[in-house]
Amino acid sequence: MAVLAVQAIRRMRGGAQGQLMLGADGALWVVKFQNNPQHLRVLANELIATRLAQAAGLTVPATDVVEVTDWLIRNTPGMRVEVARGPAQRLTPGLQFGSRFVGGLMPGQVVDYLPEQHLEEVRNLREFAGMLALDKWTGNCNGRQAVFARSPGERMYRATFIDQGFCFNAGEWNFPDSPLRGVYARNRVYAGVTGWKSFEPWLSRIESMAAETVWGTAGIVPPEWYGDMAALERLMEQLLARRGRVRELIASFRDSNREPFPLWEKTLSVPVPRQFAADVPGKFVM
Repeated sequence: MAVLAVQAIRRMRGGAQGQLMLGADGALWVVKFQNNPQHLRVLANELIATRLAQAAGLTVPATDVVEVTDWLIRNTPGMRVEVARGPAQRLTPGLQFGSRFVGGLMPGQVVDYLPEQHLEEVRNLREFAGMLALDKWTGNCNGRQAVFARSPGERMYRATFIDQGFCFNAGEWNFPDSPLRGVYARNRVYAGVTGWKSFEPWLSRIESMAAETVWGTAGIVPPEWYGDMAALERLMEQLLARRGRVRELIASFRDSNREPFPLWEKTLSVPVPRQFAADVPGKFVM
């Protein structure tokens, strides 16, 4: 059952022009709408990729389907989306994608940028390597986004990985892999990587993730977010096949001229993708 939005608070920054909204559950949600300027499919991408990251044990926000009524949109100023040409359009009511607002209603500090010298104050900095594996697997064509939060009185931040809308190449649902796609803007977060062990346990969880888990993330996506069931099934099949290519894709980034892993001893060997037993085909249930 979807979370019902009861109040719009403000528009968020970013290309999707999401809205910060209060849900009937008492939580704050960052809501992306079906008629966002990026693509309808980014809603499906957000839900699928974030749930996959969660299954791999990475720190991501809680996600859900959020229902926004036509009455709320009509009676709330600012529930509009700016378009490249022409006047702003009213947001489309119905089922939208919701990501739990990092920090919630509790006082604290949440930032989307930390100076280089303060990255050492991120308690889960190692997870950037795990998120890199996830982004390479899902073909994220955008730079990796994260926010950093800490509670009052705490010195250390925790990174939460947000904005998975451009996984699967946004609305294209294909995988034009490139070494520098899906990576964080600053090498400092990868400075501790010394080899394949630095990507554990997340890399092994991705490589061995059950087909039922992968298909299950697609099964919760509302049909109005994609329309074509066959296209969604093809996407999931490609994703399952790509589990064995993640090391190859990471190695391509490692060997790029960006040189992100200074502590990784370079070798001339090429990682061999792990071989998987063929998955038993199952019925896809929505």
